[in-house]
Amino acid sequence: MFSLAMLGGVLLNIGAFLMFRGLAFQAIVVYIFADICWVVMAIERDDYIGAAFIFVGMSFGFLAYLKMRSGKMHKNLNKGHL
Repeated sequence: MFSLAMLGGVLLNIGAFLMFRGLAFQAIVVYIFADICWVVMAIERDDYIGAAFIFVGMSFGFLAYLKMRSGKMHKNLNKGHL
């Protein structure tokens, strides 16, 4: 049986593969679709607190996408701090 959890997991794997390939913008879009699957699944199970946490994480992911798109996000890999 195919479920929203499985679809979200497949999308998560696709997003991870895209990120591995260096396609960060596309990966974030796929991650957001995976999050939508999990929000719907949580709401169907009456887990509104879980849905809220997923939605907050999804919002931060979308904001990161917008920040990357606008060019305002800077890499800090070589700046000497974690």
